[in-house]
Amino acid sequence: MKDLLGTVWTGLITDENDTSYYVQKNGFTFKLAKSEGERQLGDAVEGFAYLNQKGEGALTTQIPEIVKGKYGFADVVGTRRDLGAFINIGLGDKDIALSSDELPAMKELWPKKDDRLYVTLRTDEKDRLWAELADEERVAAMSRPATEDMHNKNVTGTVYRVKVVGTFVLTEDYHLAFIHPSERFNEPRLGEKVTGRVIGIRPDGMLNISLKPRAHEVISDDANMVLTFLRQSREGKIPFTDKSTPDEIKEMFAISKAQFKRALGSLMKAKKIKQENGYTILIEEQEQKSTKG
Repeated sequence: MKDLLGTVWTGLITDENDTSYYVQKNGFTFKLAKSEGERQLGDAVEGFAYLNQKGEGALTTQIPEIVKGKYGFADVVGTRRDLGAFINIGLGDKDIALSSDELPAMKELWPKKDDRLYVTLRTDEKDRLWAELADEERVAAMSRPATEDMHNKNVTGTVYRVKVVGTFVLTEDYHLAFIHPSERFNEPRLGEKVTGRVIGIRPDGMLNISLKPRAHEVISDDANMVLTFLRQSREGKIPFTDKSTPDEIKEMFAISKAQFKRALGSLMKAKKIKQENGYTILIEEQEQKSTKG
């Protein structure tokens, strides 16, 4: 049984009932739902074998992309603190468990629903089917080296390993990337999708990336307050600029004119606002209206 589970093989239909065909292979019998197509006794059928929720041998002709010896990305559907994570590989009636032994010691770094993990399948001595994380060599084998022209570009990828030294990511373009603890505000989860900027390329072709914003992208509390005023205004503009008087600014925003000018300066540098005819105007609001028009 162990050798058949999690693999694709061809067996013979030897019996049936109202809802299922019974397929035999090497002396073991597996149920194939009749909803997957009409067949006859004696037909050979190819399918993927597993144990269903009742612990019965089951066969499906809807073969998942992830089988024993074949790796792929699969979505996380949930976790159980006493067991691990559950992965959807495409079976209609069963999710596959990933043991807590393969997950980070810190449970806050466990994957959450809709995170993605790069896994294959294995069976244990009790014929239980488990997901198994790809090791670093396997991930490296599918990657390609980065190029120097990627410096300072934004990249998006999936966390495939978390360690004390930092976070390891496989980008959407199959580059390996590393995030040092000093280049993040919070430690990403295993399987989490992250976006960062390239701050270096190693000789071996691995990227060093940062999850911290570029200096000009950092928006102060004062700037965020101005953005809030703009977004709540009817037309995405307010009758205040860097030419407004200190008293006007103090009365409306409760900050000094110097603070207000710094806030406007950072927002203009980030291309979020502009000033025209005595108004500060929210650029993103104008872009939305233009798009709708």
